Amino acid sequence: MGLRQTIDIPPVWLLGFLGLSYGVAQLWPVRVPGLSMLGLVLAALGLGLLLGAAAQMLARRTTVHPHGAPAVLVTGGLFRLSRNPIYLGDALILAGLTLWWDGAVALVLVPVFVGLITRRFIRPEEARLRAGFGPAAEAFMARTRRWI
Repeated sequence: MGLRQTIDIPPVWLLGFLGLSYGVAQLWPVRVPGLSMLGLVLAALGLGLLLGAAAQMLARRTTVHPHGAPAVLVTGGLFRLSRNPIYLGDALILAGLTLWWDGAVALVLVPVFVGLITRRFIRPEEARLRAGFGPAAEAFMARTRRWI
């Protein structure tokens, strides 16, 4: 795997967006009672989704690397709720920490992050799933939403 594929991964993008969010929150803080606590809850939920989905994939002996070739099509557990629970977890972490930092203004970064992740990672992954699992992948994609 080349350097580009090694560093062009969602956690690196998430860290970059978190840095932007933190910067915006420092420049334009918006303090709303209760939003910080809601932010912690969202971030914890996101981390739980991310770790739970990764554990499911590892238990099924398939890759969690976004550029890797999947060995199995995981459709149960958290994957019944979302085709991309790890990316959903990333988005919740971004939204949650943004709120925790009093950066409500930076919430605009969340849909930008979702769009970037969809374009750079999800669509190519879906193509690999279709190529590797054919009708089973199509059926999974038809019955399970991409995000939620």
